[in-house]
Amino acid sequence: MTADQKSPAFRMLFLIATPKLVHKGIGLFKEGGVPVQYVFHGKGTATSEIMDTLGLCGEEKHILVSILPKAFADAMLVKLQKKLHLGQPGSGIAFTIAMSSGSKRVVRLAEALQPEGSQICLGRYESEMIEDGYSLIVVIVDQGFSEEVMDAARPMGASGGTVFHSRRVGNGEAMKFWGIRVQQERETVLILAKKEDKKPIMQAVCEQCGMHSEAHGVVLSLPVDGIVGLD
Repeated sequence: MTADQKSPAFRMLFLIATPKLVHKGIGLFKEGGVPVQYVFHGKGTATSEIMDTLGLCGEEKHILVSILPKAFADAMLVKLQKKLHLGQPGSGIAFTIAMSSGSKRVVRLAEALQPEGSQICLGRYESEMIEDGYSLIVVIVDQGFSEEVMDAARPMGASGGTVFHSRRVGNGEAMKFWGIRVQQERETVLILAKKEDKKPIMQAVCEQCGMHSEAHGVVLSLPVDGIVGLD
């Protein structure tokens, strides 16, 4: 495959904000003809000291996820910041994570999105994204242990996170073989962390809420490609 034949790079774009702002975000995506969108319900975990700064308090939050070509995702991040005023009190954040591959249908749908040809007027804003300085830490624990996760993460530099409920599906026999007992109802905690804080946060969470604790936690991290809504 030649350089000209290579598929464009893709990004998963996350918008974590109040339900009202996520609804507006969905409208912006629809205007741009974005075909793939998913919405999850969650809640914020930030402490009151940073609530006014990031707007990530313990109130209801929605998580909007979409798949876009990198150029479109970069432009959409800036568009979301401008239109939704991300970073202001009571708003939220948006960020992108690189994708290595996807199903053929999803890839074809995303390839059809081109910033210049899209219906949405993305504008020529000067980029205000913070690049390459953050990681997304994902912690999956038994239901009821999200606060323990944040209690471990905050002293290591975590300012806050977002929690949503999930359910485990898997091979029960394999889990039994490895001596892993995990309840079906789970909580997933998303923590945006500076790269220098990532390892200490993950180590602290593993020690307090790891697989061999009552939380039966699984901890992983993903590189954040670009982010808006943080200073």
